[in-house]
Amino acid sequence: MSTKPEQSLQLWLPALAHFEPGHPLRELLARADRLTDAAAGYLGGLGDYFQGVDANLPAAAITREFLAGDAADATWLSADPAWVQPDMNGVRLLACGQLQLGMDEAQALAEPLKPVFDEAGLQLEISTPDRWHLKLPANTSLPSFAAPERALGEDLSQHLPQGTEGRRWRVLLNDVQVLLHQHPLNAQRRTLGLAPINSLWLWGGGSLPGHMTSHLRGVISDDLLLRALAKHAHVMQQTRAIDTVGAATSGWLIDLQDLPTSEIASRWWPTLRLLLSRQPAILHFASAERWQRKPWHRWRVWRGATR
Repeated sequence: MSTKPEQSLQLWLPALAHFEPGHPLRELLARADRLTDAAAGYLGGLGDYFQGVDANLPAAAITREFLAGDAADATWLSADPAWVQPDMNGVRLLACGQLQLGMDEAQALAEPLKPVFDEAGLQLEISTPDRWHLKLPANTSLPSFAAPERALGEDLSQHLPQGTEGRRWRVLLNDVQVLLHQHPLNAQRRTLGLAPINSLWLWGGGSLPGHMTSHLRGVISDDLLLRALAKHAHVMQQTRAIDTVGAATSGWLIDLQDLPTSEIASRWWPTLRLLLSRQPAILHFASAERWQRKPWHRWRVWRGATR
């Protein structure tokens, strides 16, 4: 990055194309200075703030340590509740996590799966309703598993581990899908208009890494992996709220990339506008574009809104 994160407040935002022409952010961008692009996507964005983050990030161990503090001395694999749906071209991953699942429901869904995992030498842990983890013996060799962002909306066969090494996991996942498809809780969810939990998405395998580094002073986010990375790098982290966002200062990252742009305009913009009137900020979009905005830029009234 051409501007060091610690020199400015950092805003991580949804893809720029998601902001309508009339969004208040568009006028702000028109008066800001365009910077070189950063990395695109979720893991790419995380990699701009934490050194060593890439497609092989052991996200499972990092999030398990954050949630339960017991990730050391084992290999971990995320096994997050998912919704898949067959179509003419295969079976597509439509959602992973954030499926309006309560802890009691998660435990009920997991109950028939645990013997299957036990037989395979794996221990299933329900860390949160949306975040499930598999515990494996230390130093277990794992094939490559795709992060959810790479597979969403696409045919599962393109992203499952392949070859002889991946066969064990494909068979295991098929057994899990059969059990979940038959689970009575999914019939109840359908009557309520909710998506079924009919698969698990395996990803983020590995062991807890050593110390990670970041230029950030603090993180404001509701994203589990981002907060877990911050804690692992000994960076302060807070949940997202009007008061925490309003108090953010230089070197802090405000994570809004998971929100609808309409919510940013209606709920968060008054606080952000006041914040940006007082201090410089880097605006980093999930689609990679970056702008630097300084308080005095508001006097650039001759510039029109960015389309």
